[in-house]
Amino acid sequence: MDIHIIPCLKDNYAYIVENKETKNACVVDPSESEPVVNFLKKNKLNLKYILNTHHHADHINGNLELKKKFNSQILGFKKDKNRIPGIDIFLNDKQIWNFEGSDVLIEHVPGHTSGHIFYYFKNEESVFTGDTLFSFGCGRLFEGSYLQMVNSLKKIRSLPPKTKIFCGHEYTINNLKFCMEIDKNNYQLKEKYNQISSNIKNKLPSVPSYISEEIKMNIFLKFDDLEFKKRIGLEDLNDVDFFKRIRDLKDNF
Repeated sequence: MDIHIIPCLKDNYAYIVENKETKNACVVDPSESEPVVNFLKKNKLNLKYILNTHHHADHINGNLELKKKFNSQILGFKKDKNRIPGIDIFLNDKQIWNFEGSDVLIEHVPGHTSGHIFYYFKNEESVFTGDTLFSFGCGRLFEGSYLQMVNSLKKIRSLPPKTKIFCGHEYTINNLKFCMEIDKNNYQLKEKYNQISSNIKNKLPSVPSYISEEIKMNIFLKFDDLEFKKRIGLEDLNDVDFFKRIRDLKDNF
């Protein structure tokens, strides 16, 4: 199975997962239809499914046109059935859905929105995190609590270290700048910043990142890392209060 990155709008990413043998495909979070249609036509793919991580417009606006054009089925979290246009298949937390013989784990990860989910393709060792976890960052909290977001990030963090992370936006440069501002002596962050800067200059995406490097460098995942908390003078804060402090700092960065 191949995963194709489809830039959309200003900084969104949709993703097409292709079975190379059958030419069947699914798309994750189509914020607009045109770039998805263009890729599908160019590569002669049959769009079977549309997968939504959450209900925000910049992740679902391509749903209905793609469904009409390709007779695709739309998937989303059951509790968001009234907020995802055209939804056909209602997903549950911890459900295993199958695409072309590949098992896909659905996990409920509230925080950014109350109905946010991720899709973990086990055979492909890839997770589509929407706006819950970004490369070296995380999403703002619009509907969930800080405790919910911490628990959601724990779920993603617990995936195998070599899991590839395909997130919803190209925010990586700004996220790395913020991480370097907080974790000033982390040479791995500086190396990663230089690498990603080069990619962006050459009009290449920064995604995917890996669970292993997110654990090492993403300060939003360090809420229970006592050594790190001591290093930046926040060792007195519990996990949730630490996350809230970091999230508030990022919101005003």
